[in-house]
Amino acid sequence: MSGTDSPKAARLHGKLSVRSIVFMVVAAAAPLTVIAGVLPIGISIGNGAGLPAMFAIVGVLLFLFSIGFTAMARHVPKPGAFFTYIAHGLGRPAGLGAAFIAILCYLAFELAVVVYFGYQLTAGLHEYFGLNVHWTLFAAVGIVAVGWLGYRHVELSAHVLAVLLTLEIAITVVISLVAVFRGGAEGLDLSSFSPAKVASGSPSLALMFAVASFVGFEATAIFRDEARDPQRTVPRATFAAVVLIAVFYAFTSWAFVMAWGPDKVVERAATDPAFLFSTARAQLGAPGEFVTHLLVITSLFAAALAFHSITTRYLHALAGAGVLPRYLATTSARDGAPSAASLTTSVATTVLVAVCVAASLDPVAQVFTWSAGLGAFVYILLVAACSLAVLFYFARRGREGESAWTVVISPLLALLGLGYSAWITAKNFPLLVGDTNPAGNPEFGALSIALLASIGLTAGAGVVIALVLRAKGSRAYDDIAEAQIAA
Repeated sequence: MSGTDSPKAARLHGKLSVRSIVFMVVAAAAPLTVIAGVLPIGISIGNGAGLPAMFAIVGVLLFLFSIGFTAMARHVPKPGAFFTYIAHGLGRPAGLGAAFIAILCYLAFELAVVVYFGYQLTAGLHEYFGLNVHWTLFAAVGIVAVGWLGYRHVELSAHVLAVLLTLEIAITVVISLVAVFRGGAEGLDLSSFSPAKVASGSPSLALMFAVASFVGFEATAIFRDEARDPQRTVPRATFAAVVLIAVFYAFTSWAFVMAWGPDKVVERAATDPAFLFSTARAQLGAPGEFVTHLLVITSLFAAALAFHSITTRYLHALAGAGVLPRYLATTSARDGAPSAASLTTSVATTVLVAVCVAASLDPVAQVFTWSAGLGAFVYILLVAACSLAVLFYFARRGREGESAWTVVISPLLALLGLGYSAWITAKNFPLLVGDTNPAGNPEFGALSIALLASIGLTAGAGVVIALVLRAKGSRAYDDIAEAQIAA
């Protein structure tokens, strides 16, 4: 601990606006990175030209989820988000299990994007300037920069993310608008939103990738204690994040489909590993491709910073509840940032990268694919479990002044859709993490089993710790559901 750190745990505070929180959580979704990575995969092995409609459908599904989610936030005014609400709805053991796998989820995402950040920066320098630098150097630079920002007050991170997110959204919108104004490769139409296109190919796989593309939107509640007016800011930020992400993905993916044509886009996405950059070059020329490549790199940095901030606050909340070492709940005396938890997250990320390097893992085909796939599956499980928790919470306590639409119908509809998404993702988990047999077909091999086991063991550890705390009559057991950082 540095000399500027307070030795006692303190509650986080701040004046984050709706806009600042939206920037934090939308940055975690890494929209430009999704367009670069998820879009071509979703088109080629999902439902082809119908993917834009799937983004819109998932947006509606998560909007329904947000209705119950924000209602629960009003009645459980704590900054623990997923695990706090699951603890209140499904019990403290389930809540702590959810907390542990949430940390696993966001740490996996941070590892994935930090490594991919290093790789993309290395690839860009080699392609445009002929320089050869190992990706680990830039991954280390990314970890240090993210760690420094995470160590400071959250408003500084919010300002950085606001600039980076604005730039990555701007370039994607420009590419999309140019494609639309040019009339597309085969003319403009709305066939992507027709039932025939939505149901074409493998819509279940498209649904899986679309849900995973919204990762982090629920983190609005994690910043509750740092919001200007939590009762208003958190719900508004949640709905705004869902709508913004859904509209952005639906429009830009439709524009990219139009850029190549509904009849040719599947083949293009399947055979072109640089789908985003090829589209940028086709619409904006070589300078546009260069700028897009640069902004993919900054998008990855923004995502790493957002995931770091979320992981840090999970650790801080659990430490404040007495479940994790109290040291993790300490804050900087200078600006009140969760400095100990931030430093710990940086150290954990560094160790994970070092292990990957020592094991000679490929930064993209292995580290990024495995980590992002693991994080995506856990994330979908958490959203589904949280939707179930909302139903149980209000079923036990009554509607507490809320309408049936808010706490029964909307959460139930969301649960049906999210539960199906979780089942589809579990069924296709090998595809998500690139686990294939010698013939190149996905199958549940050693990799898939090991990653799924890590989820089960992590959740199980949380459940066991909660049960031990309950058996001891520890106050920390009660505080699991409170996630209240001591003053």
